Amino acid sequence: MSTADTPEDVAHLLVRCLEAEGVTHVFGVPGEENIRFVDAVNASPSIDYVLVRHEQGASFMAEMYGRITGRAGVCSATLGPGAINLLLGVADAHTNSTPVVALAAQGGLDRVHKESHQVIDLPAMFAPVTDWSQQVRAPGAVPEMVRQAFKTAQSERPGAVFLALPEDIEGLVPDPPLNPLPINRPRPEAPSPAQLERAAEVLAGAARPILLAGHGATRAGARDALIRFSERLDIPVATTFNGKGVFPDDHPNALGAVGFMRHDYTNFGFDNADVLICVGYEPQEFDPVKINPQGDKQILHLHQFPAEVDSHYPVAVGVLGDPSSSLDGLAEAVGRTFHGDGRLIRGLLAEELAHGRRNSSFPLAPQRVVADVREALGREDVVLVDTGAGKMWMARLYPTYEPHTCLISNGLSTMGFAVPGAIGAKLARPDAQVLAMTGDGAFLMNSQELETAVREGIPMTVLVLVDDEYGLITWKMELEMGRHSHTRFANPDLVTYAESFGARGHAVKSADELLPTLRDALAHDGVDVISCPVDYTENLRLTDRLGALQGPF
Repeated sequence: MSTADTPEDVAHLLVRCLEAEGVTHVFGVPGEENIRFVDAVNASPSIDYVLVRHEQGASFMAEMYGRITGRAGVCSATLGPGAINLLLGVADAHTNSTPVVALAAQGGLDRVHKESHQVIDLPAMFAPVTDWSQQVRAPGAVPEMVRQAFKTAQSERPGAVFLALPEDIEGLVPDPPLNPLPINRPRPEAPSPAQLERAAEVLAGAARPILLAGHGATRAGARDALIRFSERLDIPVATTFNGKGVFPDDHPNALGAVGFMRHDYTNFGFDNADVLICVGYEPQEFDPVKINPQGDKQILHLHQFPAEVDSHYPVAVGVLGDPSSSLDGLAEAVGRTFHGDGRLIRGLLAEELAHGRRNSSFPLAPQRVVADVREALGREDVVLVDTGAGKMWMARLYPTYEPHTCLISNGLSTMGFAVPGAIGAKLARPDAQVLAMTGDGAFLMNSQELETAVREGIPMTVLVLVDDEYGLITWKMELEMGRHSHTRFANPDLVTYAESFGARGHAVKSADELLPTLRDALAHDGVDVISCPVDYTENLRLTDRLGALQGPF
């Protein structure tokens, strides 16, 4: 850092501002235009710069770090192509309501106004996928802009923000010297008594209410309040994919997760409901038409901000404020029970998982994979489930007991986030075992970050489900058209590939090998990659079986 004899430049001031915000890691790739910033991070006593192999990986690491901790993850890149590579993870974080601060270099102010080498309008590019996107135009603006960035990213509805720092400003010395701004952290507001009273009137008149807990309930730490509410009023609870774990799946009132591509067991609980209590639910998680196809159910919206407008999400009463306080207040005001019963739905899910546990076919049935992953991981360990056919099986069947222990991208549903995301997750939860579960298609999109994990000494396990195709797209094509095309590809020898990065590689050659291989890899203080052949002919069998079901139960 700068000394009394060396005036502090903007790069070091920026790092001091990051320190004041509590930043512990910056994920990124340095470039010519931000060398002073990288050097300043290197001198920081409290921030580690994690060098990655692709800026997209940096953005996913920051996203998963932010999702687990609730504090903004930070990613960094140079101008032009480096900044563009951050865009996907930033958009993924934004659509998953996750706090991320993306920093990028920019050309000097003397040339950003004209056609110039590597210069594009970065704030304009990031604006559609962030809550705030700006460029520093004067050294004195840095403390205010950094504070604004973090305040916005960590607001009641978290999201991504972007800040560009021109190369000619990075090395300037503010005059007079500046300091980071004080941090004011907002406290959740108490719900309005009038809103609670109106919501209680609607719920008291319900015959078959059901509760849907979304990602906002997880972010707000509403797990205990959800359990109290469900037990006091005896109301069944389902979650979105992003809400998995906020209501434990082994609770008697748990219905599992909604979000599958077809009408699933859990959906039947909504078919028969007359009032939907949506806690922390956001439509980008799951299209409301799937749970309210006629738009005729009364909806109670409990969240920290108003609901989006959707014809299938007509809010009867919105209760704004801290979800836990809203749930406790609503339960107190209603004063009756409903005797909701989700045993049949839970039983069907449990039976399907138990059948998978007994299935010894090879390549492995996806249900067997889910069962073995659940057996290998503890209740508070973390699995990141990449987008693909495996995501559908895990989201449906994987019993989840704690928040932030089954991480799925269901806002943007991005492929390729799990491997780099596992690095961010492990840094956020060093006490937990971390498993990245990914299809072979998604794996090779960001597999270069294995080298990052090995170099940085970040233990993690990657389970690659191998079917030599984009299985989810094949599934969709077969469902809609009865045929598929252009989804097949070839893979390298994944064991040798993993070993070339310095990781351990494992090849599963029978169904009975997966569980012991998972346990061995998770216990290893290093990076492991498991290649596991999977048979996705079960996909069409599942959708055929669900299509034949008659509900509500």
